[in-house]
Amino acid sequence: MSTTFQTAVRKNVSRTQRDDAIDALVRNGETTNLAILVRMGGLRGEFRRQALNGLADCNATGLLQELSEDTAIEPSLRRKAGALA
Repeated sequence: MSTTFQTAVRKNVSRTQRDDAIDALVRNGETTNLAILVRMGGLRGEFRRQALNGLADCNATGLLQELSEDTAIEPSLRRKAGALA
């Protein structure tokens, strides 16, 4: 796991740091780590949606389709993943 990913999931980081870390994951094409963020129940929804949008930016349609079918994820996130796939 990259240090950028660790920043994105660490408890005591600012909103800006978390946002920047997710953006860096997108720039680096770390699609697996972005999918993990979407699946993380402890992460606020806005950051999970940001990770979904990042997957779309990375053209990770396979992962988006997989997320859209994952019943462990909130229905609204599944619908968004399906729309982005």
